[in-house]
Amino acid sequence: MYNDPENAAAMSELKPEPIGRTALAVEITNRLRQMILEGQLEPGGKINEKLLTEQFGVSRTPLREALKVLAAEGLLDLIPHRGAVITRQSESELAEVFRVLAALEGLAGELATVAASDGALKEIETMTQKLRRSYEETDRPTYFRINQGIHKAILQAADNETLLRSHELLAYRVQRARYQANLTADRWRAAVEEHEAIAEALCARDGATTARLMKEHLLRKHASISAKG
Repeated sequence: MYNDPENAAAMSELKPEPIGRTALAVEITNRLRQMILEGQLEPGGKINEKLLTEQFGVSRTPLREALKVLAAEGLLDLIPHRGAVITRQSESELAEVFRVLAALEGLAGELATVAASDGALKEIETMTQKLRRSYEETDRPTYFRINQGIHKAILQAADNETLLRSHELLAYRVQRARYQANLTADRWRAAVEEHEAIAEALCARDGATTARLMKEHLLRKHASISAKG
Protein backbone atom coordinates (compact mmCIF):
# COMPACT_ATOMS: atom_id res chain seq x y z
CA MET A 1 0.00 0.00 0.00
CA TYR A 2 2.69 2.48 1.07
CA ASN A 3 4.72 1.66 -2.07
CA ASP A 4 1.84 2.31 -4.47
CA PRO A 5 3.02 5.17 -6.74
CA GLU A 6 -0.51 6.49 -7.17
CA ASN A 7 -1.11 6.61 -3.40
CA ALA A 8 2.26 8.21 -2.83
CA ALA A 9 1.52 10.90 -5.41
CA ALA A 10 -1.87 11.59 -3.88
CA MET A 11 -0.41 11.86 -0.39
CA SER A 12 2.30 14.26 -1.55
CA GLU A 13 -0.32 16.45 -3.18
CA LEU A 14 -2.83 16.47 -0.33
CA LYS A 15 -0.82 16.69 2.88
CA PRO A 16 1.46 19.76 2.80
CA GLU A 17 -0.95 22.48 1.62
CA PRO A 18 -3.79 22.12 4.18
CA ILE A 19 -1.44 21.53 7.12
CA GLY A 20 0.73 24.50 6.26
CA ARG A 21 -2.22 26.84 5.73
CA THR A 22 -3.90 25.76 8.96
CA ALA A 23 -0.75 26.19 11.02
CA LEU A 24 -0.18 29.62 9.51
CA ALA A 25 -3.73 30.75 10.26
CA VAL A 26 -3.40 29.57 13.86
CA GLU A 27 -0.14 31.49 14.28
CA ILE A 28 -1.67 34.66 12.84
CA THR A 29 -4.73 34.23 15.05
CA ASN A 30 -2.56 33.95 18.16
CA ARG A 31 -0.49 37.00 17.25
CA LEU A 32 -3.49 39.17 16.41
CA ARG A 33 -5.31 38.06 19.56
CA GLN A 34 -2.32 39.08 21.67
CA MET A 35 -2.14 42.46 19.92
CA ILE A 36 -5.81 43.08 20.70
CA LEU A 37 -5.56 41.88 24.31
CA GLU A 38 -2.52 44.06 24.95
CA GLY A 39 -4.19 47.11 23.40
CA GLN A 40 -1.85 47.41 20.41
CA LEU A 41 -5.00 47.34 18.28
CA GLU A 42 -7.54 49.64 19.90
CA PRO A 43 -11.34 49.21 20.16
CA GLY A 44 -13.13 50.80 17.23
CA GLY A 45 -10.07 50.59 15.01
CA LYS A 46 -10.28 48.99 11.58
CA ILE A 47 -7.97 46.11 10.72
CA ASN A 48 -5.61 47.12 7.92
CA GLU A 49 -5.36 43.84 6.03
CA LYS A 50 -2.75 45.11 3.57
CA LEU A 51 -0.48 46.32 6.35
CA LEU A 52 -0.81 43.08 8.32
CA THR A 53 -0.12 40.86 5.32
CA GLU A 54 3.09 42.82 4.78
CA GLN A 55 3.99 42.76 8.46
CA PHE A 56 3.41 39.00 8.80
CA GLY A 57 4.66 38.14 5.33
CA VAL A 58 1.52 36.20 4.41
CA SER A 59 -1.30 36.30 1.88
CA ARG A 60 -4.80 37.49 2.74
CA THR A 61 -6.23 33.97 2.86
CA PRO A 62 -4.77 32.86 6.22
CA LEU A 63 -5.23 36.38 7.60
CA ARG A 64 -8.94 36.29 6.81
CA GLU A 65 -9.23 32.82 8.37
CA ALA A 66 -7.71 34.31 11.52
CA LEU A 67 -10.13 37.25 11.45
CA LYS A 68 -13.09 34.84 11.33
CA VAL A 69 -11.82 33.05 14.43
CA LEU A 70 -11.34 36.32 16.32
CA ALA A 71 -14.80 37.48 15.25
CA ALA A 72 -16.26 34.27 16.69
CA GLU A 73 -14.44 35.06 19.95
CA GLY A 74 -16.04 38.49 20.05
CA LEU A 75 -12.82 40.43 19.60
CA LEU A 76 -13.74 41.65 16.11
CA ASP A 77 -16.82 42.63 14.15
CA LEU A 78 -16.85 41.67 10.47
CA ILE A 79 -18.79 44.49 8.82
CA PRO A 80 -19.89 44.16 5.15
CA HIS A 81 -18.13 46.62 2.84
CA ARG A 82 -16.00 47.89 5.72
CA GLY A 83 -13.95 44.93 6.91
CA ALA A 84 -12.88 43.87 10.39
CA VAL A 85 -13.23 46.33 13.26
CA ILE A 86 -12.02 45.83 16.84
CA THR A 87 -15.11 45.55 19.04
CA ARG A 88 -16.06 48.12 21.64
CA GLN A 89 -17.71 46.91 24.84
CA SER A 90 -20.07 49.00 26.92
CA GLU A 91 -19.96 48.99 30.71
CA SER A 92 -23.47 47.57 30.83
CA GLU A 93 -22.50 44.65 28.57
CA LEU A 94 -19.43 43.85 30.66
CA ALA A 95 -21.45 44.06 33.87
CA GLU A 96 -24.05 41.63 32.55
CA VAL A 97 -21.50 39.10 31.32
CA PHE A 98 -19.32 39.24 34.43
CA ARG A 99 -22.31 38.68 36.73
CA VAL A 100 -23.28 35.55 34.84
CA LEU A 101 -19.68 34.32 34.62
CA ALA A 102 -19.26 34.89 38.36
CA ALA A 103 -22.29 32.70 39.05
CA LEU A 104 -21.08 29.98 36.67
CA GLU A 105 -17.55 29.95 38.09
CA GLY A 106 -18.91 29.88 41.64
CA LEU A 107 -20.96 26.82 40.72
CA ALA A 108 -17.93 25.26 38.99
CA GLY A 109 -15.85 25.70 42.13
CA GLU A 110 -18.53 24.09 44.27
CA LEU A 111 -18.94 21.12 41.92
CA ALA A 112 -15.17 20.67 41.56
CA THR A 113 -14.72 20.16 45.29
CA VAL A 114 -16.85 17.05 44.92
CA ALA A 115 -16.09 15.79 41.41
CA ALA A 116 -12.37 16.56 41.00
CA SER A 117 -9.76 13.87 41.41
CA ASP A 118 -6.90 14.40 43.85
CA GLY A 119 -4.60 14.67 40.85
CA ALA A 120 -6.67 17.44 39.28
CA LEU A 121 -6.65 19.42 42.52
CA LYS A 122 -2.90 18.97 42.85
CA GLU A 123 -2.43 20.28 39.30
CA ILE A 124 -4.51 23.37 40.09
CA GLU A 125 -2.40 23.94 43.20
CA THR A 126 0.80 23.64 41.12
CA MET A 127 -0.53 26.06 38.50
CA THR A 128 -1.37 28.53 41.26
CA GLN A 129 2.23 28.39 42.47
CA LYS A 130 3.39 29.10 38.91
CA LEU A 131 0.92 31.99 38.80
CA ARG A 132 2.62 33.50 41.85
CA ARG A 133 6.03 33.20 40.16
CA SER A 134 4.84 34.87 36.96
CA TYR A 135 3.45 37.73 39.05
CA GLU A 136 6.72 38.13 40.94
CA GLU A 137 8.55 38.23 37.59
CA THR A 138 5.97 40.73 36.24
CA ASP A 139 5.46 38.45 33.25
CA ARG A 140 1.95 39.46 32.19
CA PRO A 141 1.56 37.20 29.12
CA THR A 142 2.60 34.13 31.13
CA TYR A 143 0.44 35.22 34.06
CA PHE A 144 -2.59 35.59 31.81
CA ARG A 145 -2.00 32.19 30.18
CA ILE A 146 -1.69 30.42 33.55
CA ASN A 147 -4.63 32.35 34.96
CA GLN A 148 -6.84 31.22 32.10
CA GLY A 149 -5.51 27.69 32.53
CA ILE A 150 -6.50 27.62 36.20
CA HIS A 151 -10.04 28.79 35.49
CA LYS A 152 -10.34 26.24 32.70
CA ALA A 153 -8.99 23.44 34.92
CA ILE A 154 -11.54 24.22 37.62
CA LEU A 155 -14.36 24.23 35.08
CA GLN A 156 -13.22 20.90 33.68
CA ALA A 157 -12.84 19.46 37.18
CA ALA A 158 -16.50 20.31 37.84
CA ASP A 159 -17.35 17.56 35.34
CA ASN A 160 -20.45 19.28 33.99
CA GLU A 161 -20.56 19.64 30.22
CA THR A 162 -23.52 22.04 30.21
CA LEU A 163 -21.75 24.36 32.62
CA LEU A 164 -18.53 24.19 30.61
CA ARG A 165 -20.22 25.06 27.32
CA SER A 166 -22.33 27.84 28.82
CA HIS A 167 -19.23 29.42 30.32
CA GLU A 168 -17.26 29.10 27.09
CA LEU A 169 -19.90 31.02 25.14
CA LEU A 170 -19.56 34.01 27.46
CA ALA A 171 -15.87 33.93 28.32
CA TYR A 172 -14.73 35.06 24.88
CA ARG A 173 -16.78 38.24 25.25
CA VAL A 174 -14.73 39.48 28.19
CA GLN A 175 -11.27 38.02 27.65
CA ARG A 176 -9.82 41.39 26.58
CA ALA A 177 -11.23 43.04 29.71
CA ARG A 178 -9.91 40.20 31.89
CA TYR A 179 -6.45 40.54 30.39
CA GLN A 180 -6.35 44.25 31.17
CA ALA A 181 -7.95 44.02 34.61
CA ASN A 182 -4.84 43.71 36.78
CA LEU A 183 -3.02 46.82 35.62
CA THR A 184 -2.43 48.28 39.09
CA ALA A 185 0.12 46.70 41.40
CA ASP A 186 -2.40 46.43 44.25
CA ARG A 187 -5.06 44.72 42.14
CA TRP A 188 -2.59 42.33 40.57
CA ARG A 189 -1.26 41.28 43.97
CA ALA A 190 -4.80 40.88 45.31
CA ALA A 191 -5.76 38.70 42.33
CA VAL A 192 -2.86 36.33 43.04
CA GLU A 193 -3.85 36.11 46.70
CA GLU A 194 -7.44 35.37 45.69
CA HIS A 195 -6.24 32.52 43.47
CA GLU A 196 -4.20 31.11 46.33
CA ALA A 197 -7.22 31.20 48.64
CA ILE A 198 -9.33 29.47 45.97
CA ALA A 199 -6.73 26.72 45.55
CA GLU A 200 -6.60 26.21 49.31
CA ALA A 201 -10.39 25.90 49.60
CA LEU A 202 -10.51 23.57 46.60
CA CYS A 203 -7.88 21.24 48.00
CA ALA A 204 -9.75 21.21 51.31
CA ARG A 205 -12.88 20.28 49.30
CA ASP A 206 -14.79 23.12 50.94
CA GLY A 207 -17.56 23.68 48.40
CA ALA A 208 -19.26 26.67 49.99
CA THR A 209 -16.03 28.61 50.50
CA THR A 210 -14.72 27.78 47.03
CA ALA A 211 -17.97 28.93 45.42
CA ARG A 212 -17.95 32.20 47.36
CA LEU A 213 -14.28 32.92 46.64
CA MET A 214 -14.59 32.25 42.93
CA LYS A 215 -17.69 34.42 42.59
CA GLU A 216 -16.05 37.26 44.54
CA HIS A 217 -12.89 36.94 42.43
CA LEU A 218 -14.81 37.52 39.19
CA LEU A 219 -16.84 40.39 40.61
CA ARG A 220 -13.71 42.11 41.93
CA LYS A 221 -12.12 41.73 38.54
CA HIS A 222 -15.09 43.48 36.99
CA ALA A 223 -14.94 46.19 39.66
CA SER A 224 -11.29 46.84 38.80
CA ILE A 225 -12.19 47.18 35.14
CA SER A 226 -15.01 49.61 35.94
CA ALA A 227 -12.69 51.70 38.14
CA LYS A 228 -10.09 51.75 35.37
CA GLY A 229 -12.72 52.98 32.90
